[in-house]
Amino acid sequence: MKFVGDFHIHSKYSRAVSPSMDLDNLDRWAVIKGIKVMGTGDFTHPKWFGEIKEKLEPAEAGLFKLRGADSPTRFLLTSEISCIYKKGGKVRKVHIIIFAPSIEAVDKINTQLNKIGNLHSDGRPILGLDAKELTKIVLDADKNCLVVPAHAWTPWFAVFGSKSGFDSLEDCFDEYTKYIYAIETGLSSDPAMNWRLSQLDNVTLISNSDSHSPQKIGREANVFDAELSYAGIADAIKTKDKNKFLYTIEFFPEEGKYHFDGHKDCSLSFSPKESKKHGNVCPKCKKPLIIGVLSRVNELADRPEGFVPKNAVPFRSLIPLNEIIAESIGTTVASKDVPKYYNNLINNLGNEFNILLDAGRKDIEKNSLPEIAEGVIRMREGKVLIEPGYDGAYGKIKIFSDEEKMQRNKKRAVSQKRLL
Repeated sequence: MKFVGDFHIHSKYSRAVSPSMDLDNLDRWAVIKGIKVMGTGDFTHPKWFGEIKEKLEPAEAGLFKLRGADSPTRFLLTSEISCIYKKGGKVRKVHIIIFAPSIEAVDKINTQLNKIGNLHSDGRPILGLDAKELTKIVLDADKNCLVVPAHAWTPWFAVFGSKSGFDSLEDCFDEYTKYIYAIETGLSSDPAMNWRLSQLDNVTLISNSDSHSPQKIGREANVFDAELSYAGIADAIKTKDKNKFLYTIEFFPEEGKYHFDGHKDCSLSFSPKESKKHGNVCPKCKKPLIIGVLSRVNELADRPEGFVPKNAVPFRSLIPLNEIIAESIGTTVASKDVPKYYNNLINNLGNEFNILLDAGRKDIEKNSLPEIAEGVIRMREGKVLIEPGYDGAYGKIKIFSDEEKMQRNKKRAVSQKRLL
């Protein structure tokens, strides 16, 4: 069965997360987006886990659905842990995603983690726990659990992060490295960047939204043609079988918050080459630059750009539909006009992924505007302009040049005059 999965999200019990991140809204938005399997996120939080047990019921093996509802959405038990500890003479800050096959497994994991830290404090708890020790606890609870380093390259909280990470998975997980079947590439890197590291050849690259609001689920995701079950998904990830794991859906990595180096307080963004010229120091305030994902990949890579391993799972880079609409009509995603076009496209052409990946130009034009259809086609062809993100600031993406926008605005002004 072909389906889309987004496994890393957060609930309303996590910091800086929308209060609308509840199971009902996740279910509704999964249908709008075209996501079949949603991660629950935050299963370590007692109140959220209580809602999971109350509002979900078993569906296919290891998956769940809204209790008593006739919905196509399935949920898979997942959570993210923030491990902060000292190793190798350095403070490490590594975020880990856990996949669990059952309520019983989660109960065992939570019982052990509750002895180590306060699980009530946040949906993504901070624990003074070595990532290796976390892996041991999780696999002792159920050998079928998956342990996945989250957003593996971001500077502050990642296994390869420039500020607190490691140079290899072995440095982090020691003898438990053999149980790390996948890493999450994160918004600021894509598979092509990760392919430059031969140490990752036997690791599956997965992508998830890490969403804090329902509207942003699916901004990165995974596309499978596998058995719809926990075991089917886990097997596709573990084996990296391209007949089962078809491709990942990616941000253009430049749009991520940490792609380039920089210093947000000084509004300064540098490519890796420019950073080296300045000795990785901000020329304005003389403080160290925040070294981004591209520089970190360059540092650890042992292959040139463009290298593709034989067993690489493909990927497709997309822009969320509301962003394409906003860019195409010359407004922001907060504009009241964006939902009008968005809803009309969804109501007539199906879910968002169908529109972004498969819908024909004429069908998109018929249900929106020629400019929006052109925006979708340019995105598919990778014809975009991006000012890379840095130091926590998202990149700025353009589909149309400033000159094209000026010409379009002139045409609209002429049309409005004629109507008057």
